Amino acid sequence: MMNRKSLSFNYNFFWRRYFYPLISVLVALSICLSTALPSQALDWLPLLLRGVQVLQLSNISDRQEADIGKQINQELLSGDVRLYRDFEINRYVEQIGRRLAANSDRPNLKYTFQVVDSDSINAFATLGGYVYIHTGLLKAAANEAELASVVAHEIGHIGGKHLIKQMRQKAIDEGLLTAAGLDRSTAVQLGVQLARNLPRSRQMEFDADQRGLKTFSRTGYAQSGMISFMQKLLSSSSQRSVPTFLSTHPATSDRIAVLKRTMNNQPTNSNDGLDSTAYQASIRALLKS
Repeated sequence: MMNRKSLSFNYNFFWRRYFYPLISVLVALSICLSTALPSQALDWLPLLLRGVQVLQLSNISDRQEADIGKQINQELLSGDVRLYRDFEINRYVEQIGRRLAANSDRPNLKYTFQVVDSDSINAFATLGGYVYIHTGLLKAAANEAELASVVAHEIGHIGGKHLIKQMRQKAIDEGLLTAAGLDRSTAVQLGVQLARNLPRSRQMEFDADQRGLKTFSRTGYAQSGMISFMQKLLSSSSQRSVPTFLSTHPATSDRIAVLKRTMNNQPTNSNDGLDSTAYQASIRALLKS
């Protein structure tokens, strides 16, 4: 039978071993919240009580990013983004996208490549591997390498988590970020708004170019395709309205110069994707419509 001294010892050991450290952690946490974010230290409590899902955009997981990307996609498709439904065209773009994604710096994401039915020369990407290519851009490209260069660039934005960084900054600027993080529904709306309207920063464009070029080259495409497409659109913009793809991507001439320097330092001998006849055959259904 355990004596009183033994019981007293076990009781004191329990409090010293488990309870006191727990109290210390809770006190330290409350001090950090109240000192680091004095104006927002208690904002997490009503959110948790209401059962609102919140995200920490500074360390969002791949799974959370994919879930938000899926919701953003649903919002876009329920709005004014209309998909081009031709099976062959969609399969062709998806095949190009999957080849590139496998050689990207985030190959483990489950990418979704979609063709948007719009004559504007544009492409964009959101979260979790969602990439959108307009039919106008497909028509403007002279060959598969030119098209793939744009897809690789958009994959580069996903690799750099550029939209996530923009969402976090906009949430801070608008006072939407609480101590707990960002309300999930608010994150979706910010993602939709930024994907549609806000161009990437100069730094983000250069970063996406470099990431895209690495992906593009690893996949085996001719590096010249990336330069030729940007040069063609930049030249044509002096004769008519600026293509959407360029108007939302500033400093195009500077980007071309930087890409040329990178290619000179990292040359490849591949000519893959330059066959314009094969490309025209691949998008024949789109050209007839």
